[in-house]
Amino acid sequence: MLSTVAVIINAAAGCGYASDWVQQLEEQFVAVGLDAAITLATSGAEMMATADQALADGVDIVVAGGGDGTINAVASVVVEKGQGTRFGVLPLGTLNHFAKDLNIPLDLDAAIANIASGMAVPVDVGEVNDRIFLNNSSLGLYPDIVRDREKQQRRLGRGKWLAFSWALVAALRRYPFLNVQLSLNGEVHARRTPFVFIGNNEYLMEGLTIGERERLDGGRLSLYVAQRPGRLGLVRLALHALFGKLSQAKDFDVLTATEMEIATHHRRLRVATDGEVTVMNTPLRYRLRPAALQVIVPVSSLKVQV
Repeated sequence: MLSTVAVIINAAAGCGYASDWVQQLEEQFVAVGLDAAITLATSGAEMMATADQALADGVDIVVAGGGDGTINAVASVVVEKGQGTRFGVLPLGTLNHFAKDLNIPLDLDAAIANIASGMAVPVDVGEVNDRIFLNNSSLGLYPDIVRDREKQQRRLGRGKWLAFSWALVAALRRYPFLNVQLSLNGEVHARRTPFVFIGNNEYLMEGLTIGERERLDGGRLSLYVAQRPGRLGLVRLALHALFGKLSQAKDFDVLTATEMEIATHHRRLRVATDGEVTVMNTPLRYRLRPAALQVIVPVSSLKVQV
C-alpha cells in the first residue's frame, strides 16, 4: 500500500506549470512509492487550510513546494497540529535557504526521491509573537526593503530582483535607526541600530559560507545587531564578514539564547519572518521551540545532527 502524501504547491512560485504538470508530478510520486494528493494553492491562507485538512485526514506526510515563505506557511500548521507528522520539502523558490541548510536536493526529481527514501529528523523552529519562522526574523532595514519591493512589483510591474535593488537603494537613502532594548539571558542591552536579525540556530557570519547554518537542532536562537553604524560602517561590516574578520568588528553583537524580548517605543513594528513581512505589537517576544518539526532529509546529510 502506498503511503499517502499531501503535496501543497505555491501556484505563484514562478515555475510555469503546464496543464498536465500536476498529473506528471503525481506519476513521479507514484514511481517512488507515494500516493500524492496535489494542491496548487493560490494564497498562504489556502496553503494553510489545505495542510490543516490533510492533517485532519490523517496523511502520513505533508509536503510543501515553493520558496521559503511557502515552506513556512505549511510548516507552521504541521508544527501546531501535526503531532510528529513528517514534513517534506520541494524547493521551488529562488533562494531555498531552509532546504539548502538541511542538504535537501534542489533538483525536483531528487527532492521527490528524498521524500520517499530520506530520514525524518527533528529540527528546531523559532517563534515571535506566536508566528513561526524556520530561518530567521528581522527588524529595521530588511522589512522596509521587502515592503517597498512588493509595492514596486504590484504597482510598477517590476521583476523581483529589479524591485529589490531599487528598494535597497531607497532604504539606504532613508537609513532609519531603531532604538531597541534587547532582554535575554537575564541582561538588558540598549542599542540604536538600523537592523536586528534573529536566527533559528546560529548562522555563519564570516567568509564565503556567510548566511548558512551548520545545524538546525542546536537549541538556540541567535541574535545579530550592529550599534550605530553609518552607511560606510555598514559597508565595513560587510567587508569584515566577507574576509572572515567580523569578530574583530567593533559594535557588532552576536548573542544566543532560548528566548528573548525586544522592546521599542513603537507600539507596532514591521517584522520579517522567512521573508514575509507582518506588523506586530511590541514588545516582540521570541522563543525557540526545540525539535518541533520532523523534516525528511537525505540519509547522507551532514548538516543535521541525527
